[in-house]
Amino acid sequence: MKRTLSIALATSLIFSGSAVSPTPADAAGKVFKNCTELNKAYKGGVAKAANVKNKGGKTKYAPFVSKEIYDANAKSDRDKDGIACER
Repeated sequence: MKRTLSIALATSLIFSGSAVSPTPADAAGKVFKNCTELNKAYKGGVAKAANVKNKGGKTKYAPFVSKEIYDANAKSDRDKDGIACER
């Protein structure tokens, strides 16, 4: 009985921890109204893929990689290098 209860408790803890969103914005594809708002959640901006290179020069922070968030905020990628709001 104790073993079954321990297994049930451990399983519920594992699954409850996996429900937490890994992104600061709490939603994949969240649209930000400008770069200031996006940079509050993602300091280095958002890249559409891990292998994109910044065309604009040296940046201070590494971008967060998320195709969904980048696609929702592609309007903020002024230099069209695949990283929105890099800094």
